[in-house]
Amino acid sequence: MSLELTLGMITLFGMAAIGTPVAYAILVGVLVYLGVSGQDLAIAGTTMVQRLFDGFLLLAVPLFITSANIMNAGTISDRLLQFCIALVGRFRGGMGHVNVVASLIFSGMSGSAVADAAGIGKIIIDMMVKSGRYTRGYAAAITAATATIGPIIPPSIPMVLYALVSNASVGDLFLAGIVPGLVMGVVLMGMNSFISHKRGFGQEEPVPLREIPRLTVRATPALLMPVILLGCIYSGVTTPTEAAAIAALYALIVAAGLYRAIKIKTLYEIFVESARSAASVGLVIGASMILTYIVIQENVPQSISAMFAGADISPLMFMLMVNILVLLLGCILDATVIILVIIPLFIPTCRELGIDLVHFGVLIVVNSMIGLITPPYGILLFVINAVTGIPLKEIIREIWAFLGILIAALVVMILVPDIVLWLPRLFGYQG
Repeated sequence: MSLELTLGMITLFGMAAIGTPVAYAILVGVLVYLGVSGQDLAIAGTTMVQRLFDGFLLLAVPLFITSANIMNAGTISDRLLQFCIALVGRFRGGMGHVNVVASLIFSGMSGSAVADAAGIGKIIIDMMVKSGRYTRGYAAAITAATATIGPIIPPSIPMVLYALVSNASVGDLFLAGIVPGLVMGVVLMGMNSFISHKRGFGQEEPVPLREIPRLTVRATPALLMPVILLGCIYSGVTTPTEAAAIAALYALIVAAGLYRAIKIKTLYEIFVESARSAASVGLVIGASMILTYIVIQENVPQSISAMFAGADISPLMFMLMVNILVLLLGCILDATVIILVIIPLFIPTCRELGIDLVHFGVLIVVNSMIGLITPPYGILLFVINAVTGIPLKEIIREIWAFLGILIAALVVMILVPDIVLWLPRLFGYQG
C-alpha cells in the first residue's frame, strides 16, 4: 500500500477502535487519503452520489427492511409462533425447536438477523424463560444463534450487497441460500436436542393434531412471502428490486388488510423506523463505495491476485484462508463492512482461480452471520442484551456450543459445494 492509503487505513481503524460509527470512520479515513495525496476532497461526495444513483439494485435494501418491519407488527408474529409450537413444541426441548423453526420462517420475510433477534426473538425468549424450563442465558443464546439464519434464506440484504460488488445474480444467490439455511436450522435443532436431553429440558404440551390445519391456514399468508418473492424473480416477471417492492406491498396488504394488525399511526411509526434503518445502512454503503473506489485506484485487488497467483495456491486453500479471515474480522466488524470493503479485494482472485462466485458469496454471508454471535463483540449478543436485559456473560457462557456447530456446518459447505449450488443448478444455473 502507498503511504497515503496506509495513513487512511490507520485513521479508519483507529477511529473505529475508539467507538466511532463505522460509516463516519470510513469517511474520515477517505478524506485523510484524499488530503494527503493532494486530490480534491469533493471526489468523495461525487463518487458516493454517482454510485448510489447508479445502484438500482440498492433500492431493494430499504424495501426489504420495510417489509420486515411490517410483518413484525401486530398479530403476525403470534400466528407464526402458534404454528411453530404446533409443529415442534411436542418434542424434548420444544421451545428451543420452536425458536429455530420460527427463525427459519421469519427469515423468509426479514432478510435481517438484527430484525429477527429484536422482533420475534424477544417474544420467544420471554416465552422460554416464563416456562421455567430454560435459563435466561440459554434462551438468549439459542435465539442469537437462530437469528443468523435470517440473511441466509431469501430475502437477504447481505446477498443484495454481495451481488452489488461481485455482479453475481441476486436470484441465483437467493436460491443458493435456501439449502444452507435449512442445514443451519437442522444442526441448531440437533444441538438443542442434545443439550435438552443432557439437561432434562421438557417439552411443551402437545397441540392436538386436529388443530394443526387451522393454525396452518392462519399462518399461510405470512408463509407465502418467500414463495412470491422467488416466483417473481425466477419467472422473469420482475427484477429483484421490483420483487422487493412487491414483497413490501404484499406485507402491507397481509398485515393491514387481511390480519388488521396495523393502524395508520402504527404504519407511520413503521415507515419512520424503516427510513432510519435504511439511512444508517445507506450511509455505510455510500462510504464503502468511496473506499472501494480508492482501493481499486491503488490496484490493491490486482496486487492480491498477483500474490496468490505467485504462491500457486489451490482454490480450496484460498477459500479456507479467506473464510478464516472473515471469521476473525466478523468478531469486530459489521457484516455490511466486510462484504462491501473486504470482499471486493478477493473477487478478482476468485475469478482467476475459477471459484464460483455464487458459492463464494453464500459462504461469505454465512460466515459473516456467524461473526454476529462471536464473542466478545458479536452484534447479536449486544442486540439481545439490549432488548431483554439479560447480562452478556450469561449469553456468552451458553453461545459456544451453537457457535461451534455453525462453524462445523460452514466447513462442510466449503468442502461440499453442491450443498450451496444444487438448487440454483436445478433452476438452470450454469456455475
